[in-house]
Amino acid sequence: MLDFLNPIKGFGVTFHEMFRKVETVEYPEVKKPTAPRFHGHHQLNRWPDGLEKCIGCELCAWACPADAIYVEGRDNTADERFSPGERYGAVYQINYLRCILCGMCIEACPTRALTMTNEYEIADDSRENLIWTKEQLLAPLHDGMEAPPHAMRRGDDEKDYYRLGAAGVVAGPRAPGMAGPGGSTGPAVLAGAEGAAPTPGAEEVDVRVADDGAGEAGR
Repeated sequence: MLDFLNPIKGFGVTFHEMFRKVETVEYPEVKKPTAPRFHGHHQLNRWPDGLEKCIGCELCAWACPADAIYVEGRDNTADERFSPGERYGAVYQINYLRCILCGMCIEACPTRALTMTNEYEIADDSRENLIWTKEQLLAPLHDGMEAPPHAMRRGDDEKDYYRLGAAGVVAGPRAPGMAGPGGSTGPAVLAGAEGAAPTPGAEEVDVRVADDGAGEAGR
C-alpha cells in the first residue's frame, strides 16, 4: 500500500511547485546583487600612492589548480619603480576560459595584491577577450595616486609599506634587527645593543628553547 502512494506523493510535490510564483530577474536590465564574498573577476590592487602591490612572485600562478594565471616578474630600477619591493609583475594574465574562480590565488598572494571583486560579467564569444591582461586587471587610479613608475612616497624602503604603510602609521624606529645605522642595507642592530633605537611596546622575551620532554633543553 505504501509503495503505491509513493508516485502520488511525487506528483504532489510537482503540482505544488507548479502554482508557486516564479522568481524572474530581468537580466541585464535588472541585476540582482551578489553575496558580499562572491567570487567575481580579479583585481590587482595599488598602494595609496599609486604603486602596484604585486611584486611578481608568481605564487598565485603556482597555486592556481587550473593553470589559468601567467606572470612575468622583473626588477625595479632607480629610474623606473612600479612596486615597493625589488620586483614587480611586468606581465600578468588570467585566462578566464580556464579559471574556476576558486580563490586559491588570492589566498597565496603575500601582499594582498590580488583580490576578487563582485563583478560576474565575464562571458564573451572571443577567446582573445577572455584572456585578461594586467591593464584590464589593475585597479583604477584614485585621488592622490600617481601612475607608476615613480619613487616610493610612503617611506624610505619597502618595510614602511608592508609594516606601517598599510595601517596608515607614520614611520618610526625600525624593529630590532630589521635595519641599522646605514639604513635598510646597514648592519643589524639587535634589541638591547648599544646604540639601538627604542622599540615602542617591545617586551622582553625568553628565547630559550622550550623543554619538549626529551631532556635536551637546558643542556
